Amino acid sequence: MMNNFSAVDIAVFIFYFILISGYGYWIYSRKKSKEVSGSHDFFLAEGSLTWWAIGASLIASNISAEQFIGMSGNGFVVGIAVAAYEWVAAIALIIVAVWFIPIYLKNKIFTMPQFLQTRYNETVSLIMAIFWLFLYIFVNLTSILYLGAIAISSMISPDYFGIVMIGLAVFALVITLGGMKVIGFTDVIQVVVLIIGGLATTYIALTLVSEQFGLGKDAIAGFKMLLKDAPDHFHMILDKPGPNSSQADINKYLMLPGIAMYFAGQWIVNLNYWGCNQYITQRALGADLKTARTGILFAGFLKLGMPIIVMLPGIAAYVLHKNGALQAEMAPGGHFNADNAYSAILGFLPTGLKGLSVAALTAAIVASLAGKANSISTIFTLDIYKKYINRNAEDKKLVSVGRITILMAIVLSVLLTWNDLLGIGGEGGFTFIQKYTGFISPGVFAMFILGMFWKRTTGTAAIAGLLTGFALSVVFNNYAPAWFGNETLLYTAYPNGKGAYEIPFLICMGLSFAFTMLVMIVLSLAGPKVNPKAFEIDSKMFRVTPSTMVMIVVTLMILAMLYVKFW
Repeated sequence: MMNNFSAVDIAVFIFYFILISGYGYWIYSRKKSKEVSGSHDFFLAEGSLTWWAIGASLIASNISAEQFIGMSGNGFVVGIAVAAYEWVAAIALIIVAVWFIPIYLKNKIFTMPQFLQTRYNETVSLIMAIFWLFLYIFVNLTSILYLGAIAISSMISPDYFGIVMIGLAVFALVITLGGMKVIGFTDVIQVVVLIIGGLATTYIALTLVSEQFGLGKDAIAGFKMLLKDAPDHFHMILDKPGPNSSQADINKYLMLPGIAMYFAGQWIVNLNYWGCNQYITQRALGADLKTARTGILFAGFLKLGMPIIVMLPGIAAYVLHKNGALQAEMAPGGHFNADNAYSAILGFLPTGLKGLSVAALTAAIVASLAGKANSISTIFTLDIYKKYINRNAEDKKLVSVGRITILMAIVLSVLLTWNDLLGIGGEGGFTFIQKYTGFISPGVFAMFILGMFWKRTTGTAAIAGLLTGFALSVVFNNYAPAWFGNETLLYTAYPNGKGAYEIPFLICMGLSFAFTMLVMIVLSLAGPKVNPKAFEIDSKMFRVTPSTMVMIVVTLMILAMLYVKFW
């Protein structure tokens, strides 16, 4: 595909690189407020980020190669049902903005391990700080870098995988070393590039469909043809498989288990990710309540439109492939690799838009890498170095340690990714991330939700909940069908096409969370009625302004219309 890159494409990409780097340097070189400490400015951009910068940064950090590649691939296979991850996220962000953020800000919480120490004890905090560091470095940072390098090198030339990987790492490093303030404001441009490039790709995909059916270059006609030619791809709620269901339909249900997932793991995935994740919440923890709330709700509003960018191209690729227009993209054996759906569409982009599409994908990847690296730096510096290694470290020293941590984390991720030492390619990047984060999510979310809103929750219950959530996730995902049968009061297991039965992953997560909550509640009942470390909660904390209420209502109304249309 490199041969199809024109001088215009290269110029577009270089312009993007210069724009981001130049703007980032300008932000970094501006005089900082004397009222903000150097370390808090570096790690949290305290008081510096506007609501639109917070919202844009949340989206830029969230949307990366796994969304462009993985969600587009899921759109190819399943269709619009995969949009649940984006649309439920909009509701989750409302919940975080109204109920979670006030608690964090009132108690001056800057990191998630700090929350656990303040609410529970130092043991819980240290365990989770170490866990999050390992998770962010060995799972998230490496997966984002690997998927990003694969995605971009496949658009240029697979031979350039190593060069692309190093380029992404260096680009992210340059931005990250400037601190959260630079990350937050450059993310605004990253999101603009991401959205414009993503919309351009979607537009081309829809016009390709319209041309395939002799309707001319008409994106609206292309979308209508998607509805007509692939009606099964436009249902949010998948039917539960019956005795005569095909393995393909069963596999879809294992991925997105119909209405049941809305009573189980879908909420845990989103609330844990958006509300209990240093990588995400860090953007809002340095702002005042009104700014933080508005920024988070702005991100929720943007999430409503993300499926247009990351999912529709996958459905368009399905229709084009179904009608013989993507035969060249078929894998050996005559099967289309769904993860190639997005890159297959990109191959049809005209001169200039190829450069923009590479810039959009690069923006998504670099923003995610930078955000993750900053979170790694923040947790290590504030929750480990300052607390256990150098308690008297001054701000200048903390910033230096933070920068060294960023450099080491990115170098380590490059070394691990170079020959795919972790086997990310074998499992698939999206699956790799879900596998290792999903097992711990029920326990972590239970610790946070009970810690915030139930004063009786104890530190002992928190540790027990973490261990219980992990153990039950392993049991339900790997052993329950063999131990307890394929059909019980709690679940139904389905053949996975590999000679075994499994429970849908999101159902496993819901069951693990429910039992974890039960264990934590029972253990906490043995303690005092009010834990001495419980947070003071005032109902006034959760009141919202009229303008905030308008944003919430508009988001919910749009979401309701989408579900009514595509139920």
